[in-house]
Amino acid sequence: MAKDRIANSDSALPIDMNSTPLNLTWQSSSTSQLGFVRSVNEDALLDAGEQGLWVVADGMGGHSFGDEASRSIIDQLISFRRRDGLQNNINELKERLAMAHEQCRSHGKGQLMGSTVAALFVHDPYCVFLWAGDSRVYRYRDSALQQMTEDHSLVQGLVSIGELNKEDMDKHPSSHIITRAVGVHTDLELELQHDEIQPGDRYLVCSDGLYKDVTEAEIHERMGRATVDECLDSLVDLALDRGGTDNTTAIVIQASLDSY
Repeated sequence: MAKDRIANSDSALPIDMNSTPLNLTWQSSSTSQLGFVRSVNEDALLDAGEQGLWVVADGMGGHSFGDEASRSIIDQLISFRRRDGLQNNINELKERLAMAHEQCRSHGKGQLMGSTVAALFVHDPYCVFLWAGDSRVYRYRDSALQQMTEDHSLVQGLVSIGELNKEDMDKHPSSHIITRAVGVHTDLELELQHDEIQPGDRYLVCSDGLYKDVTEAEIHERMGRATVDECLDSLVDLALDRGGTDNTTAIVIQASLDSY
């Protein structure tokens, strides 16, 4: 079993385990599109609202078995059933991702077989983000958009140390280099963060095929559409209208107060 290193340990999360749930209900809308350039869809998604789990995985283009790598992540998580206690659920998700990691490494037989992953898990009144690579989670709250994950990429590292402006990330010749992924390195290194939910929050989980062709300002505007279906359709349609240069996968999720 590969060593599972978490960049932010569970014990470090400032979560009050006795917080009162908000009795939220969740709506979601999801799609994965091939686009107009690639011959294979190397993205995969899981839209499991009944378990409070939404996942996007993006098989690494140019590597062998990219579609199988992303599918192995979803196959491990599709049978996930939520447990009592946030910690138990986090541990279960980590174990399943570790199994996908081992599966990719053994199946690849010396060739790279890897995938990014971004997962959103809800444990009212909190949600947890667990990710590796450059698939992202955004939050739309009170008409403001915020990126909740930070890319594990070479260019993001340059931005973090002040050697590159964020606006120039996509233009950099090494913009495609990912520093963490499932199945690539000997050790699986995931990152974990959390958010305290507010009723009305919307989240977007997506592969880079969306945000490479749609600006942050455009994501901001479209996340304010009337329904999650309208949000999703407007975002994905725009990416496809821009040429569909990559597989495009997205899930839009909304929290609402239970009316009963």
